[in-house]
Amino acid sequence: MRLLLRFCLLITLLVLSGCGFHLRGEVGMPFASLYLDARGLQSPFINELRRTLLLNKVRLTERAEEAEVVLHIASEIVDKQILTLAGTGRVNEFQLRHRVALHAYDQQKNDWIPADELLLYRNFSYDDTKILAKGAEEELLYQSMRNDMVQQILRRLSRAHPIPPAEE
Repeated sequence: MRLLLRFCLLITLLVLSGCGFHLRGEVGMPFASLYLDARGLQSPFINELRRTLLLNKVRLTERAEEAEVVLHIASEIVDKQILTLAGTGRVNEFQLRHRVALHAYDQQKNDWIPADELLLYRNFSYDDTKILAKGAEEELLYQSMRNDMVQQILRRLSRAHPIPPAEE
């Protein structure tokens, strides 16, 4: 019963986020234009980041030279690890991870967000007798992590400002 309630809650959140419902309002950005440098990364995360930046009235440019700020997404890694095993050797729990390495800077090469790595993870119980339900739960958790990652990056960008290079 508890699992069913949890699954229904996850489905409700998915439906609400899919229809455009958002609890958070627009985030004010200290810049008007941004170049999203995510070469070779064509993922749902990058697509969601682009969409959210546009919703927050950030103009995305085609070239870095046209933007006030460049957001470089160096890598995105999504993985799953076994967390616990039963005595029979069956998996009881997994840990899902979403890791993003990023760096934001301006045309004068001043850091706005120094090179950093963000990590989100979720643990979830697994039951191989409920493969379809657990697969759906896993996908919802990945989507939730993707949305959380985008919101974390937006919050960082909204508080960012140029950090002049240190004098030697």
